[in-house]
Amino acid sequence: MSQKVDYKEAGVDITKADAFVERIKKLVPTTFNDQVLQGIGGFAAVYKLNDQKYLASCTDGVGTKLKIGQQLDKHHGIGIDLVAMCVNDLLCVGAKPLFFLDYMAFGKLDTRISEELIAGMVDGCRQSGMALIGGETAEMPGIYKEGEYDLAGFSVGELAPSDMFKEDAMNEGDVVLGLASSGFHSNGYSLLRKLVKDSESDLLEQLLEPTQIYVEIFSHLRQKFSQGILAAAHITGGGIYNIPRMSDKYDYDITFWPSVSEMAPVFQHLLQRMDLSQEELFRTFNMGVGLTVLVKKSQAEEILAELQAKKIKAWKLGHISKGTGEIKMGAWKM
Repeated sequence: MSQKVDYKEAGVDITKADAFVERIKKLVPTTFNDQVLQGIGGFAAVYKLNDQKYLASCTDGVGTKLKIGQQLDKHHGIGIDLVAMCVNDLLCVGAKPLFFLDYMAFGKLDTRISEELIAGMVDGCRQSGMALIGGETAEMPGIYKEGEYDLAGFSVGELAPSDMFKEDAMNEGDVVLGLASSGFHSNGYSLLRKLVKDSESDLLEQLLEPTQIYVEIFSHLRQKFSQGILAAAHITGGGIYNIPRMSDKYDYDITFWPSVSEMAPVFQHLLQRMDLSQEELFRTFNMGVGLTVLVKKSQAEEILAELQAKKIKAWKLGHISKGTGEIKMGAWKM
């Protein structure tokens, strides 16, 4: 069974969202000072405290995956998702996570649900090596119905100038590795929810699998291969088109992508229901890869072997060549 419904028809217009970001890029920088090293458009903002230390910060939510958690009355994984969506972005600017804050808004506060959400955030923060140092909880009955809630998360990390990824360390032929996702993570759920019936409880449970947190393995790789890890991209909204955010001075020649059989089982159940083009699939979903890492060509095999030794499913996706930030990908075989 396939359904001809795309992300826009499901209520989310990625093109409009991208255009919005481009418009505010002209407005927001008017607030910057000389200490802002990286602002809007990156995975995280970077702010110079002094010559030895920078701060990185980012914010995110969980999107309409919340609706499935509310429907099944399962909220712990949603708390993990909130942390993951933020902390994985910090990694992409080379930062070490420090602390996390949350914002929860309810139609009517339910202490059981809020405690379950916080327990999930604590779980995510422990996986990330972060302290959950504060937050805000609001009751907004005029905005949300009873039983409904929304979340936002905020994470801060630190880095030394030498920790920042630098384009001048990249060279043609350097290799793009892909680390497996645990499922659809927290993107594309407005579309996914249209494909799954309320009676398909097992499939809905699979859709609640929390977003993978990559802090431990990524930190390990940076410590062991200090000169070999060149950049990273968190594959979230926009899918594969997040990869060029590592640098727009190169094109990304993607010569391999994992088949559906290599992805989390939930992909196998749902991709066959979709009648979407390859571009739509790869722009909407992470398609089995939650984080891409650019590595030196000379160390690619060694780094891939290290991932495999750590029981991390990963693949060599392709390489970079001089260009303008384009994704070059051939036909993908499901």
